[in-house]
Amino acid sequence: MTIKIDLTHVETFEDLRSVPPGEYLCRVAEIRSSTSPAGHVRWGLRWEVAQGEWQGRTACWDSLHFSERGLPRAKYVLALLGFRVDGELELAPEDLTGRLALVRVEPEEREEPQSGFRRLVNRVPFTGYAPAPGGPEPTAEG
Repeated sequence: MTIKIDLTHVETFEDLRSVPPGEYLCRVAEIRSSTSPAGHVRWGLRWEVAQGEWQGRTACWDSLHFSERGLPRAKYVLALLGFRVDGELELAPEDLTGRLALVRVEPEEREEPQSGFRRLVNRVPFTGYAPAPGGPEPTAEG
């Protein structure tokens, strides 16, 4: 069977967002630990909407980088999640699972360099987190 289709106006674009831009009460639903090309540990956090119309959907993925450059943001996020960040801290990914925060997501377009294929994803700005209502107060400034 043959078909005839016109692909003239079909874009090489994929929208991977499952919630619109905004601020959501989210929980850490999953953490993927990996090593960056530079050799430092990073944790990919999947933030799942915890209440409201979009409950159960993934708001976004974000990363904590445990490198010299990434530690200030990691400290900021860990404090908002209720961890003491005024000294040494020993953590496992499971320690973050289920923790709540208000997460602000914004759209970001990414393009694959080789193919030119574009994807629209949600991202969290550097300070796009706030404590969950009724949750622990941050123990250090971000």
